[in-house]
Amino acid sequence: MSPIALLSVSDKTGLIPLAKALVNDLGFKIISSGGTAKLIESENLPVTRVADYTGFPEILGGRVKTLNPKIHGGILARRDKQSHLDDLDKQNINPIDLVVVNLYPFVKTISKENVSWEEAIENIDIGGPTMIRAAAKNHQDVLVVTDPSQYSNLIDAYKSKKITTELRKKYSQQAFEHTATYDLTISNWIANQSSSKKVSWLQSLPLKQELRYGENPHQKASWYGEPEKGWSGANQLQGKELSTNNLLDLEAALSTLREFGYKNNISNPSYQKAAVVIKHTNPCGVAIGDSPSSALKRALDGDRVSAFGGIIAINCPVDEAAAKEIENIFIECVVAPYFDETAKEILSKKKNLRLLELKAESVQKADKNHIRSILGGLLIQDLDEPSIDQKKWKSVTELIPTDEEMNDLSFAWKIVKHIRSNAIAVASNQQSLGIGAGQMNRVGSAKLALEAAGTKSKGAVLASDGFFPFDDTVKMASDYGISSIIQPGGSIRDEDSIKACNELGIKMILTGKRHFLH
Repeated sequence: MSPIALLSVSDKTGLIPLAKALVNDLGFKIISSGGTAKLIESENLPVTRVADYTGFPEILGGRVKTLNPKIHGGILARRDKQSHLDDLDKQNINPIDLVVVNLYPFVKTISKENVSWEEAIENIDIGGPTMIRAAAKNHQDVLVVTDPSQYSNLIDAYKSKKITTELRKKYSQQAFEHTATYDLTISNWIANQSSSKKVSWLQSLPLKQELRYGENPHQKASWYGEPEKGWSGANQLQGKELSTNNLLDLEAALSTLREFGYKNNISNPSYQKAAVVIKHTNPCGVAIGDSPSSALKRALDGDRVSAFGGIIAINCPVDEAAAKEIENIFIECVVAPYFDETAKEILSKKKNLRLLELKAESVQKADKNHIRSILGGLLIQDLDEPSIDQKKWKSVTELIPTDEEMNDLSFAWKIVKHIRSNAIAVASNQQSLGIGAGQMNRVGSAKLALEAAGTKSKGAVLASDGFFPFDDTVKMASDYGISSIIQPGGSIRDEDSIKACNELGIKMILTGKRHFLH
């Protein structure tokens, strides 16, 4: 008896070469339905329509086609159980040996602009997942294939007689992943459409790549991500494989950079060209310039010692002048929306330097959730997206910041939200001068930032991600010549800090919003 293959696919990629190999090279008989059968028939290949095989027509406008005992009995029957084989014989059901199915294009449908609820619902596949799950369950006797990328390996395995138990289990696992991802997509879409609060966190991300190791060599690590979204959409132009730490630093760099905008091409001369240098997920240099090279040089000048071995992110195309700012320093990665040919040629001499082009579209498509793991669970929160509203800021001192100081205060406030708390940033003329990160007390972070800035602190501004519990940071800032301070406020001792500012001639702005980053 010839083996039987059931083919029913929405994605017709590779269908005809597969069908030809099954029929002509491997002696299969094919059962199929709808557009799949029509395409196979157009190539003059023998195919039996599902309705002819089951003796039952498609009904409900195609909603019911393959939901029939002759189909599912043939898939689910165990060949090692005589009672199953007897049932097949009594009901005149043939065993099905191969199931090739992929599902209605639900993802493609809901991606269309203004897709209707009805159209989306009609693209929820019922028969397809049922056949896939049945075949995957009975994988000891039935092979199941759900993706055109598997076809070549499938045919090679048949021809070389290497249909092993391991291969069957592998295809079964991939099939269950396929239907699980499909169901998750539907569930999440319905929840979003109906504004329902999900009682379970449901998410499916394909494996992007296995990483060499995690944060340390003894830790295993894998990278999962949706294609073309966020970092999965980045194009690595050169350099070594990305590591876990590279990706964590790149994420920190991009988060900081997005405060100043991120575009593929910049035609508006007023658009802020910005560069960020990251070390161990903290910015060590941030600056705005009138050109990519200017922004990059000023960011590096913020702390060239800490920049060694760091990560650079630039929010505008990298040209020859910008590339020359990097060619003689050790940097792990550079990410930008575009590198021109001259820049790529210059940086190609640094063989290990990882260059990544990340288009604005990939950034915009990325999920707006911030997800972190804890032992046995996840914490999910909204991203701390750019949301500066200076109308809500309050000047609380006798002296009021000048326009120039307000620009620097805004700049420093954008930076400090991306520094690990307790966080302090010192800045002047749209350039970071000193960063204090992750200390157990705020005055300790201030000391680090002010000492890093040194004499450049005179006339500069200082930003704090949280309120001042005491006036000690204000007094230290005065010793270094800080002109203005921005902080959330909210301490029961706010008046102490305000009083100290008035006595020392420092201006202070309260934002009413904190930016802790743990």
